[in-house]
Amino acid sequence: MPILLALWVKNYSVYGRRKLTKAARKAGHDIGRDQVARLMRQLGIRGASRSRKRFTTKSDPAHVRAPDLLQRDFTATRPNEKWVADFTYCSTWSGIVYVAFVIDVFSRRIVGWKASRTMTAPLVIDALNMAAWTRRGIDLDGLICHTDAGSQYTSIAYTDRLEEIDATPSIGTIGDSYDNALAETTIGLFKTELHRNPAALAQNGGPWRGLDDLELATCGWVAWFNDERFHGELSDLTPAEFEDAYRDGSQADAA
Repeated sequence: MPILLALWVKNYSVYGRRKLTKAARKAGHDIGRDQVARLMRQLGIRGASRSRKRFTTKSDPAHVRAPDLLQRDFTATRPNEKWVADFTYCSTWSGIVYVAFVIDVFSRRIVGWKASRTMTAPLVIDALNMAAWTRRGIDLDGLICHTDAGSQYTSIAYTDRLEEIDATPSIGTIGDSYDNALAETTIGLFKTELHRNPAALAQNGGPWRGLDDLELATCGWVAWFNDERFHGELSDLTPAEFEDAYRDGSQADAA
């Protein structure tokens, strides 16, 4: 039981029976799903259930909006074919902090993020800059970057930065969460697994006192999300493993 509890804690205390079984087997323990479920009941632990997003950005009618190039098709055949972006807010003792994310549709990898006390255009531009840095040395020509119609994403500064990295903007319908569902799903996981998860809060220094605390915790969560967290949509691979498998397959095809 101590080994199972340690694995649950290591993974932000969010895994339910299926993923905790996967983690235990990956760590070299021969254990069944029913046994894991029984031990979880004895330990009094359970998987995190996702909460709904209750935050929307505001559009600026004066800004020119790009067309919706995704049309709710959140699938991709390779990395850097489609990115989606959005931001949310988190409460801290010293006030609200906003956190922006950029996600690669192919692998669900968070390629860029930024935390700030203000929800102005620099917040989302800095997240985009991190994404471009993460993919440095890679030709991004043809990349579609999809967002909602928030004024931060329709600003001239943001669209100019997209042009500089050879990315094409795509914007969903105003007020329709389904048009950017993948980004909202990732934000929902962030809020559930880190910001609103009592066990994760206790393990990662929460409740957050302010920007610095939340930024540090988010950095750790993003690293875990990309490199260690199992994703059912990726056949229980991590985003890093999924991209590695793609590169290995591409190299084999080229050879």
